[in-house]
Amino acid sequence: MSVADRPIGQQWSILFTLSLVLAASFEAIHLPAALLLGPMIAAIAISASGGRVRVPELPFLFAEGAVGCLIARGVPASVFGEIGKEWPLFLGGVFVVIAAAGTLGYLLARLRVFPGSTAVWGSSPGAATAMVLMAEASGADVRLVAFMQYLRVVCVAAVASIISQIWMSGAHLPRPQVVWFAPFDAHVAATLAIVVVGVTIGKITKIPAGPLLVPLLAGIIAQSSRVTTIDLPQWLLAISYTIVGWNIGLRFTRGILTYVAKAFPRILASIGALIAICGAFGALLVRVAGIDPLTAYLATSPGGADSVAIIAASSRVDVPFVMTMQTARFLIVLLVGPALSRFIARYT
Repeated sequence: MSVADRPIGQQWSILFTLSLVLAASFEAIHLPAALLLGPMIAAIAISASGGRVRVPELPFLFAEGAVGCLIARGVPASVFGEIGKEWPLFLGGVFVVIAAAGTLGYLLARLRVFPGSTAVWGSSPGAATAMVLMAEASGADVRLVAFMQYLRVVCVAAVASIISQIWMSGAHLPRPQVVWFAPFDAHVAATLAIVVVGVTIGKITKIPAGPLLVPLLAGIIAQSSRVTTIDLPQWLLAISYTIVGWNIGLRFTRGILTYVAKAFPRILASIGALIAICGAFGALLVRVAGIDPLTAYLATSPGGADSVAIIAASSRVDVPFVMTMQTARFLIVLLVGPALSRFIARYT
């Protein structure tokens, strides 16, 4: 019996089991965003086989809010002070990467690889999950954006890991210990309150991507002002990533997969070009600002900030500089992304 012929309950069981197996397998080989990619690929397989399961709206909205707080947790409290001290350097780095990504998105649209706004969001060098959710709110094809974003996450993380290993003479890069069921304290309670209130406000006000952006902004303010520390239990993050992955993957059809397969070589070429451009700017930082090569490369890597953070934390680099550059670029992409996608879509 095919998946399409099975009852909805059995389809959910198959989806859950396959998601668990893939996520665990990806975690075992340290693949970036494994907890999202596993469920997303499982959902694609179910959908392409004729599955009829769909993610309810309410769980998805709260998963967006949890992702927003997760991103806010990664914004260091010192980010604005660091940018203020060396703003020409940070703004120059951010401008080069955004301009390169926008140009590549424009070329992909002009070559009719993807539609205009979809090509721009797919090329945007921000946190991949946030870019996908923002793209959906802007009317882009979330399936194609997700394909581009997560393919780039894997490519960037792989290249950054290889370069770091070479630079560190093959030193082992330890991964942080994951605590799945940490104690429930005041910080966790405050974070969950930010998620619930932020998602509610974002939904009521109908702000584009509000369930993501309102908790993100509230989390940054709360953490920077030392009201609380953003703290999300690992089990909640796993559930949130799973729901987001399912929501993306269940929209894929056989026709979309055929389309993506044909576009794959050009998409991979655009990702390689973006990595090369960012690497060239990193080399310029080495010569002009006297920054060490590995710090410069990790700071300018286009996306995969969580993977870059792990690599940076276990290498002899300037970690605050790396994370400030990554955070500054992400925040600016959030601000200019919608306008940039509309602008390029208008001219393509």
